[in-house]
Amino acid sequence: MTPMINTLYLPELREMLANNDKQGLKEFCEALHHPYQTAEFMEGLTAEECWAILRCADMSDRVDIFLYLPWEKQVEALEKSDPKEAGEFIAFLPPDDRVDLLNELPDEVAEKIMQMTPEEDRHDIQRLSQYDENTVGAIMTTAVAKITENLTPREAVEAAKKQAEEMETIYYLYVVDEEDHLRGLLTFRELICSLGKPDIKVSDIMERNLITIKPTEDREEASMLVAKYDVLALPVVDDEYHLIGIITHDDVMDVVMDEAEEDAQIAAGVSPLEGDYLDSPIHTIVWKRGMWLVILFIGAFLTAFTISHYDEQVEISGLDWLFIFLPMIVSAGGNSGNQSATLIITSLTNGSVHPSDVMRVFRREILIGLSLGCILGLVGIGYSLGFSWMNSEPPWYEVCVILPSTLILVVLCGSIIGAMLPLFFSKVGLDPALMSNPFVAGIIDVMGIVIYLHVALFFLPLLH
Repeated sequence: MTPMINTLYLPELREMLANNDKQGLKEFCEALHHPYQTAEFMEGLTAEECWAILRCADMSDRVDIFLYLPWEKQVEALEKSDPKEAGEFIAFLPPDDRVDLLNELPDEVAEKIMQMTPEEDRHDIQRLSQYDENTVGAIMTTAVAKITENLTPREAVEAAKKQAEEMETIYYLYVVDEEDHLRGLLTFRELICSLGKPDIKVSDIMERNLITIKPTEDREEASMLVAKYDVLALPVVDDEYHLIGIITHDDVMDVVMDEAEEDAQIAAGVSPLEGDYLDSPIHTIVWKRGMWLVILFIGAFLTAFTISHYDEQVEISGLDWLFIFLPMIVSAGGNSGNQSATLIITSLTNGSVHPSDVMRVFRREILIGLSLGCILGLVGIGYSLGFSWMNSEPPWYEVCVILPSTLILVVLCGSIIGAMLPLFFSKVGLDPALMSNPFVAGIIDVMGIVIYLHVALFFLPLLH
């Protein structure tokens, strides 16, 4: 469904643009309660019109509103703007956001803008651009409020006030030494509460046992640490414990949403899209879906080949009735495998399970698989009796032995395979979500057929 565009102010905005009413446009940018609302009323405008309006606003309002515009409009606005003006504007954006924007621009445009960016900001952009996009360094911000440990609470407040305008968050104040080694952390609340104690120093009230992360760590690790320790920001340090940036809660939310979307697409058997569905070219979507469909189709060939391998034995024995229960068997195995795979993948994601827990998971899945298999086996006995009652063949005891026995084994093996494959992928450094539900189901289908027909061919001679 196409999102609704708020057109309430579009005629007035376009009229002010046509009349070059800078004062009116400036007042529009300041009038609404939140910059998101201002950006929402600009949705029906082109990127160039949005940029023309923002040029009339104060820099702080311009930055706030710009960051709420759709990503494509942000990129297009900078691409079509004057490089000098864009270079000055880039310097006021949060460090992580400006790196992302410049990476999306054509190389020649980004280079022109970089040349017009203040030297200090240019060095910061180049430093952050060196990190891989999936690492902490690529999403951290280097705008950090820093104080020294020898300050009094009142001196620390004054130092924080001087830095406040340039900071993305000021709730945490990071205590560093002269060489920027991280020494501790102090919340602004703790600092305010200490103002009545002029004799103490920051070193007396700061927290020293900090949770930190390296810039080369996977960004998912940062999201797990923020969630686990319930912090608003996470300090990023290098190997020598220099404070080089922070990961803020909004960065973590973006990571969580991106990873959830990516995992959902992989679980459905689709290679993750790099952009939105409607903005992705048709041929890209066809390729990302088609490559998985081909893999799964080849898996279906293996299923067909497995059935054909036993077909002659079954027909000679006059036991073609076995194939009536085949969909039920493979469905039970596939469903149990998908359940196990989903539980282990989500547990690996939230950190409650690690690849080293393979034996603990294996033992648990044996017990769980046997329990679930016995439950389905009991249901299978009831189904078998009903089937034998309505049909003259096969004898009831054949179905009541073969079907429940198979269900127990298939569900057990499905649970174990579904749990072990994501752990194996994680152990070798691959995304466990690659063990998507269709992929697991394809493997277990073949396994279920083999188990079912082997069980049948084992018990039938004994029952005759």
